[in-house]
Amino acid sequence: MDSIVQPAATEQPSSSRNRLLLTVYTAAIFVSALLLFSVQPLFTKMVLPRLGGSPAVWSVAMVFFQSLLLAGYAYAHLLMQVRNRIIPVVVHLLLLVLAFVTLPLGIATAYGEPPASGYAFWLLGLFVVSIGLPFFALAANNPLLQAWFVRTGHPAGHDPYFLYASSNIGSFLALLSYPFLLEPMFTLHTQNRLWTGGYGLLILLIAACGVLLLRSPKLALPDARTEEINAPAPGLVMRLRWIFLAAVPSGLLIAVTAHISTDVAAAPLLWVLPLSLYLLTWVVVFQSRPLLPHTWMLMLQPVAIAGVIFLLAFGGEQNLLLTLGGHQLCFFVIAMACHGELARTRPAAKYLTGFYVALSFGGMVGGLFAGLVAPFTFSWIAEYPILIALAALCRPSANERLAGIAKWYWVALAVLAAALVAPSYTTGSLSTWFEDHRVWVAGSVGVLAALLTLALNAGRWKIFATVALALALIRIYPADEGRVTTVRSFFGVHKIVETPGGYFHVLMHGTTIHGAERFRNNDGTPVTGRPEPITYYHKDGGIGQAITAIRERKGAPLKVAAIGVGSGTLACAAEPGENWTFFEIDQSMVDAASDPKNFRYISSCMPGLKPVIGDARLTFAKEPDGVYDLIIVDAYSSDAIPIHLATEEAMKIYKDKLAPHGAVVMHVSNRHLDLETVVVGIADANDMKSWVFNEDSGRDGDYIFSTDVVISAREEEDVGKLASSKVWEQTEADDRVRVWTDDYSNILGALYRRLRDGE
Repeated sequence: MDSIVQPAATEQPSSSRNRLLLTVYTAAIFVSALLLFSVQPLFTKMVLPRLGGSPAVWSVAMVFFQSLLLAGYAYAHLLMQVRNRIIPVVVHLLLLVLAFVTLPLGIATAYGEPPASGYAFWLLGLFVVSIGLPFFALAANNPLLQAWFVRTGHPAGHDPYFLYASSNIGSFLALLSYPFLLEPMFTLHTQNRLWTGGYGLLILLIAACGVLLLRSPKLALPDARTEEINAPAPGLVMRLRWIFLAAVPSGLLIAVTAHISTDVAAAPLLWVLPLSLYLLTWVVVFQSRPLLPHTWMLMLQPVAIAGVIFLLAFGGEQNLLLTLGGHQLCFFVIAMACHGELARTRPAAKYLTGFYVALSFGGMVGGLFAGLVAPFTFSWIAEYPILIALAALCRPSANERLAGIAKWYWVALAVLAAALVAPSYTTGSLSTWFEDHRVWVAGSVGVLAALLTLALNAGRWKIFATVALALALIRIYPADEGRVTTVRSFFGVHKIVETPGGYFHVLMHGTTIHGAERFRNNDGTPVTGRPEPITYYHKDGGIGQAITAIRERKGAPLKVAAIGVGSGTLACAAEPGENWTFFEIDQSMVDAASDPKNFRYISSCMPGLKPVIGDARLTFAKEPDGVYDLIIVDAYSSDAIPIHLATEEAMKIYKDKLAPHGAVVMHVSNRHLDLETVVVGIADANDMKSWVFNEDSGRDGDYIFSTDVVISAREEEDVGKLASSKVWEQTEADDRVRVWTDDYSNILGALYRRLRDGE
C-alpha cells in the first residue's frame, strides 16, 4: 500500500513546480515583449515634436531598435556561456534595476539643436543616451529567459522554442493595443508612467524566474536531455542560412508596407496590418503543434510569389480591397515559409542563444536594406520585387523530379528570356502588344515558376531565375499611364506623370495627387505664359479665396509663409511686390519642382526661389514673431499627416509668427481623416476663431479639385470678406473631441469621424 501511495505523494509537488515554472516564465516573456513593442512608438512619438516629423527620424529609430535588439541577444548569448547559474541571474537583475533607475523615459537634456550635418548619427546618439539602457535590458530577456528555462529541468526544457510564441503574442498585442487603445485613451505622459510601472512588474517576474532557476535541482544543470545532448554545433553555412531566412521576411515587411502605403493606398494605420501578420507567423511556426503545417506553406509559397507578380503587373487602384488583401496574404504565406524553415532547422536547446543572435542579425540586415539602403539606391520601390525573388532561395534543397528534362531548363529559360525581352528594344505592333498584355506575360512566367516547384520539385535557383525574369518583365513593359519619372528620398516616392499626349504633368505621392500643371491646350498647342494654378490651388478654391481675401483686407503686398512646396503651384499665386517664403523638408522635391521639364510654376513665377530646407516645426519656429500676413500649411504627404504640425503647440508657433491681423490657412483635404475638427480645436485652444471651406467651386475641367480648408485668425475682421461668405462657415470647437497636443493625438478618432460622416 505504501509503495503505491509514495510515488503519488512525491509526484504532486513536482507537477505543481512544473506548472509554476511554466506560468512564471511565460508571463515574464509575455510582459517583456509587451513592453518591448510598446516602447518603440511611445518614445518615437516623444521625439518627433522636438526633432521634427521627418520620416528620417522613424528610419533612424528603426535602425536603433534593431541594432540594440541584436546587442541584447548577443549579451544574452555571452552571459549564458557562464556555467554557474547564480552569475547570470545576479548580473541581469542588476542591469534591470539600473535601467529602472533611469525611468521614466525622457529625452536627454544634454542634447541641443541637431547639427548641420551628420544628423542621423546625432539622432542615434540621442536614442542611445535617452533609452538605450532600458531597451537593451528588455532586448535580452527573450533568449535569456528561454535559456534559464532550459536549466530549470522542466520536462519541456529540451525544446523551449514554444516560449518564443508567447513573446510574439505579447508583441502582437502591444502592436494592436497602442494605436487602438493606448494612444486614443492616454497622453504620452500617462503612457510613460504606465510603461514604467510595467517595467517594475517585469523586474519582479524576472526575479521570480531567477529564484525558480536557483532552487531547481542541481542535476538540472547540466541536464542530460538538454545541455549535454550530443547534438553537433551548427556550422557556418547553417548560421548564414539562418541569417538569410530571417533577413528576407524582415526586409519584405518594410517593402510590402512601403508598396501598399505608397502605390496602392495611403490609409492611416495601414502599417499595422503587415506587421501584425509578420508577428503572427512567428507565433504560429514556433508552436508545439503549428496550426499551419510547414509542408503546406512550402507548397503555397511559389503560388504566393506568382500572386505577387500578378498584383505588381496589374497595379493597385482598380480594386483596392482585393489588392491590399492579396499583397498581405501573399506576404503572410512567404513569411510563414521562411520562418517555418527557421523553426524546422532550429538547433538543440544548448545552442539556443546563438540561434537567436543569428535571427536578430538577419532581421537587422533585412531592415537596413529595405529601410535605409533602398531609399538611397533606387528611385522606386525596387526592394519589393528583389526580396520576392530572393524568397525563392529560402526554400530547402530538393530532389528534382524528371531530372533528364530539368537539366535542359537553363537553356530553355535563356531562350524564353530572349524572346520576351527582345521586343522591348523595338517599336511596332509586337512591342505594343507586350505592353498591353504585360499582366498575362509576366504572370504566365510567374505561374511557370509555381508549376516548376509543384510539378518538378525544381531547385531553388531555377525558381529564383524564373521569378526574376517575370519581375523584370513588369519593369521592362510599364503600365500605360503616360511617361513616369520617379523621385525618391527618405520622405517617400514621388511620381511625376506626363499624361498621354503631354496635356498635363501631375505630381503624385502614393495614390494622391499633390499638384498638376497644364502643358498643352485642348487643341494640342503648347501652353505659353504664366501657368495657371489648378488642382487644390485654383483661384475659386478654398486656398485661392483665402489668399485673395487676405490680400484685399490688407490692401498692400502680402508677406506669406508657405509650408510645403509640392509642385510649386503656390509660387504663381503670389503677386509682384509680395514676399513669399517657402519651407520644405525634402530637397529632392524642390529640385523636381524647380525643373521646368517637370513643372513651370517656380521657373516662371519665382525663378530665384530658395526654400528654407528642414522640418517646418523646427525651421519655422526660428522665424521672427509678428511678421506674416498669411501662413499656409500644406505639408501633407499622400494621405498621411505630420501630426506635429497639427497640434496646439504648433498652432501657437503659427500664431506667434502672424502679423497683428494675420491668418493661418490649413489645407485639410483627406480621404480618410477628419482634420477639420482637429484644426478648429487647436485654433480654439489658442483663442483663435476658425472658418471652414468644404464646398466645390463649381468649375468643370481637368485637375480642378474641391478643397477642404480651415482659416483661423484672432478676430473676425482679420479674414476679410470670408467672414460673411456663404461658402465659409464659422465653426466652433467640438467639446467632444479632445484637442491634439504634442502629448496627445488620436488618429483613430479622426478616422472614425470621417467614416461616421460618410465622407
